[in-house]
Amino acid sequence: MDVLYVSAHPDDFKSLLALIAAQFSPSPPRVVTDTPPPSGVARSRPALVLGGGEAVWGAGAVGWYLASRAGRVGSGHKQEGSVWQWISFAQNEITPVACALVLPLLGVKGVDKKLQETSRAVLMKLLKALDQSLEPRTYLVGESLSLADIAVATAVLLPFKYALEPADRKSLVNVTRWFVTCVNQPQFLSVLGPVTLCERCVSVSVTSNANATPSQAATPNTPATGDATAAGAPVKTEAQLKKEAKKREKMEKFQQKKDTEEKKKKLQPATEKKKPEKKELGVITYNTQTPPGEKKDVVSPLPDSYSPQYVEAAWYTWWEKQGFFKPEYGRKSLSEPNPRGVFMMCIPPPNVTGSLHLGHALTNAIQDSLTRWHRMRGETALWNPGCDHAGIATQVVVEKKLMRERGVSRHDLGRDAFIQEVWGWKNEKGDRIYHQLKKLGSSLDWDRACFTMDPKLSYAVQEAFIRLHEDGVIYRSKRLVNWSCTLNSAISDIEVDKKELTGRTLLPVPGYKDKVEFGVLVSFSYKIQGSDEEVVVATTRIETMLGDSAVAVHPKDPRYQHLKGKQVLHPFSDRLMPIVFDEFVDMAFGTGAVKITPAHDHNDYEVGVRHNLDFINILDENGNLINVPEPFLGMKRFEARKAVLKALKDRGQFKEIKDNPMVVPVCSRSKDIVEPLLKPQWYVACADMGKQAADAVREGRLKIIPDHHHKTWFNWLDNIRDWCISRQLWWGHRIPAYFVTVADPAVKPGEDMDGHYWVSGRTEEEAREKAAKRFLVSTDKISLRQDEDVLDTWFSSGIFPFSIFGWPNETQDLSVFYPGTLLETGHDILFFWVARMVMMGLKLTGQLPFKEVYLHAVVRDAHGRKMSKSLGNVIDPLDVITGISLEGLHAQLKDSNLDPVEVEKAKQGQKSDYPSGIPECGTDALRFALCAYTSQGRDINLDVNRILGYRHFCNKLWNAVKFSMKTLGDTFTPSNTVQLCGEESVCDRWILSRLSEAVALCGSGFQAYDFPGITTAIYNFWLYELCDVYLECIKPVVSRADADADAQRRAQVCRQTLYTCLEAGLRLLAPIMPFVTEELYQRLPRRRPQDSPPSITVMSYPEASEFCWHSEKVDKEMEFVMSVVRTIRSLRADYNLTKTCADCYLQCIDGVSVSLVQSYSLQIQTLSYSQAVTAVTGGDAAIPEGCAVAIASDRCTVHLMLKGLIDVEKEVCKLTVKRGDLEKQLVKLREKMAKSDYREKVPVKVQEADAEKMRQSQTELQKVTEAVENFRRMM
Repeated sequence: MDVLYVSAHPDDFKSLLALIAAQFSPSPPRVVTDTPPPSGVARSRPALVLGGGEAVWGAGAVGWYLASRAGRVGSGHKQEGSVWQWISFAQNEITPVACALVLPLLGVKGVDKKLQETSRAVLMKLLKALDQSLEPRTYLVGESLSLADIAVATAVLLPFKYALEPADRKSLVNVTRWFVTCVNQPQFLSVLGPVTLCERCVSVSVTSNANATPSQAATPNTPATGDATAAGAPVKTEAQLKKEAKKREKMEKFQQKKDTEEKKKKLQPATEKKKPEKKELGVITYNTQTPPGEKKDVVSPLPDSYSPQYVEAAWYTWWEKQGFFKPEYGRKSLSEPNPRGVFMMCIPPPNVTGSLHLGHALTNAIQDSLTRWHRMRGETALWNPGCDHAGIATQVVVEKKLMRERGVSRHDLGRDAFIQEVWGWKNEKGDRIYHQLKKLGSSLDWDRACFTMDPKLSYAVQEAFIRLHEDGVIYRSKRLVNWSCTLNSAISDIEVDKKELTGRTLLPVPGYKDKVEFGVLVSFSYKIQGSDEEVVVATTRIETMLGDSAVAVHPKDPRYQHLKGKQVLHPFSDRLMPIVFDEFVDMAFGTGAVKITPAHDHNDYEVGVRHNLDFINILDENGNLINVPEPFLGMKRFEARKAVLKALKDRGQFKEIKDNPMVVPVCSRSKDIVEPLLKPQWYVACADMGKQAADAVREGRLKIIPDHHHKTWFNWLDNIRDWCISRQLWWGHRIPAYFVTVADPAVKPGEDMDGHYWVSGRTEEEAREKAAKRFLVSTDKISLRQDEDVLDTWFSSGIFPFSIFGWPNETQDLSVFYPGTLLETGHDILFFWVARMVMMGLKLTGQLPFKEVYLHAVVRDAHGRKMSKSLGNVIDPLDVITGISLEGLHAQLKDSNLDPVEVEKAKQGQKSDYPSGIPECGTDALRFALCAYTSQGRDINLDVNRILGYRHFCNKLWNAVKFSMKTLGDTFTPSNTVQLCGEESVCDRWILSRLSEAVALCGSGFQAYDFPGITTAIYNFWLYELCDVYLECIKPVVSRADADADAQRRAQVCRQTLYTCLEAGLRLLAPIMPFVTEELYQRLPRRRPQDSPPSITVMSYPEASEFCWHSEKVDKEMEFVMSVVRTIRSLRADYNLTKTCADCYLQCIDGVSVSLVQSYSLQIQTLSYSQAVTAVTGGDAAIPEGCAVAIASDRCTVHLMLKGLIDVEKEVCKLTVKRGDLEKQLVKLREKMAKSDYREKVPVKVQEADAEKMRQSQTELQKVTEAVENFRRMM
């Protein structure tokens, strides 16, 4: 077994990194703290000694080894390289300053106030850079926690625990959110325990405990080294004691100074000007009277800031009234071919009883974005809405309503009257989900909305049943079904919850006062007829032994070979039961003998068929015992459980009872325990249809995305069982099948399970004629009884893609829109719905119902936990859109069916995750966040803080367009076409290059369903390129427009470029954020007002063929320029030059770099707030004295004139520290690259990155050394 040697100190971040990485490992090593690593291994900790004797040491290496075994080092070379870079960032950048800041507080090293202040400033600078990196992300690399997160989180652990006060954390929202997410992961908690964030930065001390786990050892306010005398440590010298006394004196003075400052703050006069508080998110409403369907007022000025309530008002009804969502919009006829193609997708029909949840929101965000994109591409686009009648769910809801309000059951009303009640409820309440979908901006063609019980769809269901029955695909059979005694109906597999038990458990069961025992295995014996021998068997459902008809053993079990041909005697009847030999028996389980109850167990059913055993049904539809001897006859099933156990004990045949882990099937609707019950039902033969559906994917005719679902698809369809479609309900499609009775003595009376005596028909007359023809009698001798049952809801859902278009009738919609283009849904209904649609589409229409299936992931909370009411982490999307207080969230729990203990637990979960409630984020931000999260094949950890971040993005967008409209001016007229004039500046060419790149990325992203790729491209273009760079660069150009004719021309070219970016940027974003893009687009002037589409909804989507100005050369030039700008800004921040503009000298290594700087001098000057920018070459003689120096890159050094503003000694000190860091980096890099296995084990891309890093570090080191020497000459 591997052994991990770590430090016992609770705050040793290097050991913590290794310990946390070990928690993720599938086979964690044994942890040792009290002894050093063995000789031959580096004596420093952490060190990992492998089972074979090999050793790995160093936090990074040990962490990588352990994390890689759990797949936590990124997927692919690119992500692995990123993980390495973050580890380096943690070790080389954060750790030194974190230690310099925190270790004095822990008493580990002496207090150097100046060093601590500098360290705090550097740390905050690093954390702010980290904060910006985390703004659009949950984790540092990819969509799941990796070693990068472990390394950086452990590096910042000490500051978060001891140094970063609430005010510090307030400026680091994203870092704090990320850190809290990390340390609340189970693996972190098991090592660290609960982490308490710093409230006040004061000295503390920590106990080191060699025998404790890190989480146990982290006890604050105890001496760091313990009692030296008690521990047997050497007595301290006088000099040591004096040193400690001085240290204490310094700390006391420091604390007194802080206390004095606090008192001063409290005594400050009330009239003193307070620091402005952070502005809360404002709520602005749209108050202009606009009748529903009329266009919103777009003449009034835009509000000062973005507000979802204002933006989302009035647009949807106008879109709907204008017919933008209809495929007929802009077309003379649907039958006329569209050269751009047809896009058709039907919505996964939500239950009529349902309300919106995050699964719907995710589905909607993806489907609507895709539909809007196809529509904007000029395709004939139809997204067809619909709603499912939800047989069991709806019937249960209405039954409860009747009992609650009128005290009657459906049986009191009768079938017809009850169905009328259901229709009444549907017409009153059933449209709620449609209103919620509209709130999400869904561009569905509501005129084509379908309900699965509508006449058109009901006719299609009837026709499908009759055709399949006539073909022999649907047949009658008596088999085991999932039976709910409470509902009195068979239920589908998807309606059965699998409740896992670890042992004895008492569960509530409807209809029983006391809880019922499950999770135990009862052993008892059967006597062998004619001997004193007995066979011991075991069961988890002892009451079912009343229906036993055999005992089974394995044919090769030597213990029972002598019992061939023997029988056992049932203890409560005269029934003799054979001992059968069957290979399904597991010889190693229990005694190797198994009781067989063919009528009440799925495995036993198969054994019963193979050995022609008796099928003894002991339960009626209500769960009461039948066909059993007294005293058990008529008992309820779980009361009989106790009675049978007592009777076996009385007869001396009870052996033992013990805990047994098991899975209990529970009805999701009624919470009843599901019973396997023999019932005559209708079945669909699925073998042939299943093979066709599987072959469609194997042959590439049907594409499933992501393709890792192929294995599951094939496994299910290749082993598919026949499908029971009967449901003992009243609400649903009544089965159009009739049992035939013939009034002719020549015809033998039939049994219910005999399919020969059943006929199907569109009407009773048609069924009567079929029966007369089959039995060769006249129609007057035929009596018919229609089946009382209804069809499984999934049957009508299975034909949804073509029933909505009027199949089996040949309609225009059917010819144009079937087969569809795409099905998008969750992977949890891949079998129940997707596979059945494929099977029934192929069987009934001869065509696949769609060409592609895109399956999205499961939505989880920010910590990766499954959404659960009891955890309090279930989020209603409408609460995210409109906002809700913590009290409002608590109030929702009162209306749930949770017990009081779970309600309290859920409240605590809500308080932890949403201490101030959920802020109003708006529909656009929610949609953008869901799309940004949708990485193929991964579950979605939804963090409300990130959704709020996208609301801030909307505000940035809002302000950018407002500023741009002011820049364009009231008289601006855009050019008729999107084209270059040839006079564009370098900055114009760059932003158009970035726009072209964004257009290409969005186009390829939509094609590949790469939604994070799309959102990232749009986000980066608007935020980091257009807003942060281009809008700043054009300010001096526009402000100087009146200087002369040339300046006017430059400003005009600049305005045309700006308009192109705004107009195309909004169109890029429109499919994902429809409301804010429409609001802003309506304010822009049009290129051709006479024939411009009225809405961005029906504008063309930007295509790469139109925006073809991408230039790698220009991009690389601007990348260099921005590195220079960032360096100048960093220097300005270091010396607090907030208002002063300083001259800047850029020392370049060659003429190419000088030329580049000169070309972009205006941009550098504007973006870096410099007075003048001068490019120089050669040595330092060309640089005036008194400059601060920073390395922008290996091609350029920045000299910022600070004469009279800086402390030269401080500057030398900073550069000396930088030189030391670079030297350490180079030493580590050389050590890493010098290892014997480096070339073989390290990925090629990482090796290339290391080589480039080595070259850059050497160049920077040389320049830093020169800079230090220059400053020393100034001193």
